[in-house]
Amino acid sequence: MQCVKDSIEVVPSFENIFAALKISPVDVSVVVIGQDPYPTPSHAIGLAFAVPSQTKPLPGSLRNIFKEVAADTGSTSTADASLGAWVEQGVLLLNTSLTTESGIRAAHSSWPWETVIRAMIAHVVEVNPLVVGLLFGNHAKKFGELFDPNSIVSSAHPSPLSASRGFLGSKPFTQVNEILMRNGKSVIVW
Repeated sequence: MQCVKDSIEVVPSFENIFAALKISPVDVSVVVIGQDPYPTPSHAIGLAFAVPSQTKPLPGSLRNIFKEVAADTGSTSTADASLGAWVEQGVLLLNTSLTTESGIRAAHSSWPWETVIRAMIAHVVEVNPLVVGLLFGNHAKKFGELFDPNSIVSSAHPSPLSASRGFLGSKPFTQVNEILMRNGKSVIVW
């Protein structure tokens, strides 16, 4: 069921708006920050870049993420499209805006989500000061100040519009794992 008010469909569904918070702050080792939910109702599940596992074709951003995982790590991702395997390893998949309108990207970017997201990240960092911030795109980079400066990896957004301008070839996944190892934490099997 989608949130519908005055014939405006909000995605993700109401019960998935805070889906990213199903992982406890003490279990978070990496915070992946994206921009906003996919505007396709069947794709938006409340986790940045993730879609239901059976989704075909994959959204362009997720295709590019998997492409970069393979190029960066030398192997294909062990995660399916839901990115549940990443979440199970302590990856918090958080967008800078938790909702949008069906069919419209960034429709709620002017909503006061930033205050909410900043509070969420600040709490995770307070509980786990060495958490790594993996920031994809300019919206995400604005949140870099919340992380320890030595625990930030950033690149262009993986969307097809910007992936070739700094995402593809940026090796963010091995950079994250290098920081995790340096901090005595388990690496992520991307």
